[in-house]
Amino acid sequence: MKRFAILCALGLCLGMIAPAASAQGDDKNHGDFGVYFDYTRLQFAKQNFFGVGGRLGFNLAPHVVMEGEMAYDFEQNTTASITDLSGNTTTIRSNLRLLHGLFGPKIQSTGPVRVFAVIKGGFLNFRGGNTGVTVGNFTNQVGNVLNGDTNGVLYPGGGVEFNAGFLGLRLEAGDEIFFDNGANHNFKFMGGPQIRF
Repeated sequence: MKRFAILCALGLCLGMIAPAASAQGDDKNHGDFGVYFDYTRLQFAKQNFFGVGGRLGFNLAPHVVMEGEMAYDFEQNTTASITDLSGNTTTIRSNLRLLHGLFGPKIQSTGPVRVFAVIKGGFLNFRGGNTGVTVGNFTNQVGNVLNGDTNGVLYPGGGVEFNAGFLGLRLEAGDEIFFDNGANHNFKFMGGPQIRF
């Protein structure tokens, strides 16, 4: 898993550097940068997660974009009570947070309204604990990707973009499949503004 995460990070860096070096012209069609609202329905926990993310993509051709993105879903508290055979009840609280990292191609139409499909690979990191949401805890979770509870991900999805010049709105949904004792399917929605350059 550690090797897979390192290869994904290297692929992300190389995928962003090569197209940027060859981009020419001023038609605002070399790539895009966006921030987005992230919603994930984690099936095994039967729980909804909400967070924020960022995305950067570079056009390899008018219909092909290589993208990398990362999202952080804030902690969701769940409480479960377990009663043993003696009648003793224990209450357990889980403060689970998610960190998503995805990289891969986007195949798109052209024009002010674009329909697209994506197939991306990456990771999903799970982290619990009783700490607040701070920049320090976010960086700790990023640092925990190689040594923590991190699973490989396959993400097929699609959506639509509405563009007016350099400014746009992107809406996307898909199935974030993480692999831990088999394939685990999870609905994912992302939506937010983007800037084309």
